[in-house]
Amino acid sequence: MSGPDVLSVTAEIFPLIKTGGLADVAGALPLALAKQGVRVTSLVPGYPAVMAALEGAERIHRFNSLMGGRASLLRARAGALDLLVIDAPHLYDRPGNPYLQPSGKEWADNGVRFAALAKVAAEIGMGLLADYRPDVIQAHDWHAGLTPAYLRYARKDAGRRAPPVVLSIHNLAFQGRFPARLLAKIGLPQEAFAIDGVEYYGDIGYLKAGIQFADQVTTVSPSYAAEITTEEGGMGLGGLLKSRARHLVGILNGIDTEVWNPATDPDIKAQYTAENVELRAINKLAVQSHFGLRPDSEAPLFGILSRLTDQKGVDLLLDALPVLCAEGAQLVVCGQGEARYEAAFAEAARTYPGLVGRFVGYREDLAHLIQAGADAILAPSRFEPCGLTQLCAMRYGAIPVVSRTGGLSDTIIDANSAAIARSAATGVQFAPPTRDMLEDAIRRTCALYRDPIGWRRVQLNAMASDSSWRVSAGEYAAMFRRLLVGRDVVMPANDAAPEEPRSFAGYGEEPARRPSRRRSPSRPLPTQEIPRAAESA
Repeated sequence: MSGPDVLSVTAEIFPLIKTGGLADVAGALPLALAKQGVRVTSLVPGYPAVMAALEGAERIHRFNSLMGGRASLLRARAGALDLLVIDAPHLYDRPGNPYLQPSGKEWADNGVRFAALAKVAAEIGMGLLADYRPDVIQAHDWHAGLTPAYLRYARKDAGRRAPPVVLSIHNLAFQGRFPARLLAKIGLPQEAFAIDGVEYYGDIGYLKAGIQFADQVTTVSPSYAAEITTEEGGMGLGGLLKSRARHLVGILNGIDTEVWNPATDPDIKAQYTAENVELRAINKLAVQSHFGLRPDSEAPLFGILSRLTDQKGVDLLLDALPVLCAEGAQLVVCGQGEARYEAAFAEAARTYPGLVGRFVGYREDLAHLIQAGADAILAPSRFEPCGLTQLCAMRYGAIPVVSRTGGLSDTIIDANSAAIARSAATGVQFAPPTRDMLEDAIRRTCALYRDPIGWRRVQLNAMASDSSWRVSAGEYAAMFRRLLVGRDVVMPANDAAPEEPRSFAGYGEEPARRPSRRRSPSRPLPTQEIPRAAESA
C-alpha cells in the first residue's frame, strides 16, 4: 500500500545535528517508513551543520519576514533523507548546539526560533508550496508543538482544510514554556491565550499547545504513555493528557540496525556477530586502554552513555560506586550535563584509578566502541520515555542494567531464574530507582558475569532481540492512514476541555518553580529542575 506523504517537523536529525535520542528517531524513522510505503519529508532549521551537509539545495520559497528577518525555504537531500530546510540566519546561523550557547546558557530567543519552525510547518500544511502539500504532519516534541495551534487559528481565516497533526512526545520533561508577551510576536491571536488554547500557568506552553490541538498524540513507549497521564508522571500536564487519553498511544522506538551493527561497524576495533561474540574481548581491551583502565578481561566492565542529570540516575550510580568497585568491576562514563556530576565523575576517576574512567561530552564513535566493548550498559533512570542506549546494548551483546520504568521496562526482560530457565532474559532490571536497588542490580550482574554459561545465554538472547524499526514503523504507518479516513475539515477541540477556569491552573497544581533539593529518589523530577527549553533526551 502506498502513501501517505508525511511532513516530519524536528529540531534535530541524525546524522546532521544531534544532542540526544530525538535526532536518532527523526533520522531513522523516515527510512523505516519508506519500507511501509510512507513518504517522509523532514522540515529542519538551517543550523550551520545542516546547511553544510545539504546536497543539491534549491530555494523554493522566500519569506519577506519570518520572526524578524528575511528567510528562505530550501529543498534538498542529505544522504537518504528528503529535507525542507529553513534558511533563516537571524534565527539559526549561530554556534553552539540547537538550544544552547557555547557558554551553556539557553539562547534568549528560543521561543521565537522554534515558533518559526512550527509556523513554517503549518504554512506548508496549508498549501504554501505549489508542488507539495503533506497528507499528515508529525510534530516532534515542544520545538514543533505550536504547529497544530497555528493550523487551528489559521483555519478560521483561510477556511482551508488542514492536514491532521501527530504530536510525538519524546520526553515530557522538556516542555517549551515561554512568556505570554511573545504571543503577538510569534503570530498567534489573543484568543489563543486560554486554557483550551496555548496558555500554560500564565505562560505560553509549546508542548501543552501541541497536546491540546493535535489529532493524535504519541509517546515513545506504551508504559510511558500510561505514566504521563498520572499526576506524578505528567509533570503538570497529566490532567490534560488524561483528558486526551483516547488520542494517546505509545509506540516503541527502534534503532537503525544498519548504523548500529557490530558486524559492519567501522568505529569498533573488532567486528563480530552472535556466532563469534568472543571477539568482543578485543573491543573491551580497547575501551580499557582508551579510558586508562587496568587491562583485565576478568573484571566486569560497566559503561554509561548518558546525559549527566538527576533524571538519568547518575547520582545513584555515584553513590553505588564503592559497591561496583568492591565487586572487582570497572566503569567508563561518556556524557555531559550538570557541572556537579561532571566534577563528581572526575573525582571518582581520581579516587578509583584504573577502575573508573570518564569522557565529558559525546562522541558517536566512542559510543559505538563502548557498546561493543563494555560487558554491561547502565541506565538507572528515574524516568525514561523509551531509551535507545539499551536497544543498542542488546544489539551489541552488552547486558543492559536498567530501572523498571517507561521504555526500559517495555524492552528488557529481567534475568531472574525463571526468565533465564526459559531463555527469555535480555538484561537486569531493578525497581524502585534507589541506591540500594541499584547496588543489588550491580551485584546480580557481577554474579551473572562470573557464570559464563548463564552470561552467554542472556547475551545471545539480547542480541537476538529485534530492536529495529520494523514493527513500530508499521504501527506508525497504520496510524497515519487511519487519520486520513473520513478526515473532517474542522480539527476537533480537546475532548474534555472545561469551560472554567480560564487558566491552565485548572488542570491541577503547577509544578513548583523552585523545588526543594530534597526529593524521594523514586519521584520523577519536576519540570523546572530541567532547563525549560533544553534539548530532548
